Amino acid sequence: MKAIVYQEYGPAEVLRHTDVDRPAAGDGEVLVRVRAASINHGDLAVMHGSPGILRLAFGLRRPKKTILGRAVAGTVEAVGPKVTGLQVGDEVFGEMNQRGFAEYVAAPEAHLAPKPAEVTFEQAATLPVAATTALQALRLGGAGPGRTVLVNGASGGVGTFAVQLAKTLGAEVTGVCSTRNADLARSIGAHHVIDYTREDLTRGAGRFDVIVDLVGNHQLSGFRRVLAPKGVYVSSSGAGGALLGPLPRLLAAAVTTPFLSQKLRGLVARRSAEDLTLLAGLVAEGKITPVIERTFPLSETADAIRFLEAEHARGKIVLTV
Repeated sequence: MKAIVYQEYGPAEVLRHTDVDRPAAGDGEVLVRVRAASINHGDLAVMHGSPGILRLAFGLRRPKKTILGRAVAGTVEAVGPKVTGLQVGDEVFGEMNQRGFAEYVAAPEAHLAPKPAEVTFEQAATLPVAATTALQALRLGGAGPGRTVLVNGASGGVGTFAVQLAKTLGAEVTGVCSTRNADLARSIGAHHVIDYTREDLTRGAGRFDVIVDLVGNHQLSGFRRVLAPKGVYVSSSGAGGALLGPLPRLLAAAVTTPFLSQKLRGLVARRSAEDLTLLAGLVAEGKITPVIERTFPLSETADAIRFLEAEHARGKIVLTV
């Protein structure tokens, strides 16, 4: 089968579209014929091997797992022993432990959710990682009816889901993005838009019950200025130094928050088939719509990643297989 393989850390040039052995479904696993996969910023971090702390898990000098890709959608091709809920031909989607940028991937049954017929493979592939992160961030912040929510990074992959989900939850939503993306933010449900090229969100007069920070481009003290007295700040950003990445910010939030009426929290998003089922249902009902800026064939994954890094894509970039 064809897959996107890399043997060393680096830019998109380290990727190769090449032949590898097709995996087999082990105990409790199914073999998925991949129809679509989405690119997430975590894929870029693992490709670059940066921040350096990631290499403790993914390989110090070179990657342990040589096929990228975590978010996929496709059709069950085969089932392994002890699989009870899925069968050949089922349309599914879910979050992998890498190896998703390939024609086939073996995945635990528990990591997959059924894809509704009303949801395309391309749409379903955007939900793992990005939409689950947005949903879990809003839950952690306590977003809901009558609450004011600020989404910093409203036009990105996670941000476009966060804006829509916050509105669906009944919150009043303010999106932060660039001038070129302001209309997009409004079109997906933002009641207000802050153009970061023209104003500093931390110097505004507004106070927000929930801040979902997907960018990490301001100090915690700045976010606290626009956070309500009993508001919740949720950080879900990879921004930070070359070695530790966002870890210092997360540690600072954890150390500071016990002494404040405000809550400063770092999100570690978790894989959840239940959340995926919920999100797919919202897409099927038309309550949220994945924003897909471009699709690329699997063979052009390197070009897709260059585009994502250069253009700061609106919403998601999807690979079709």
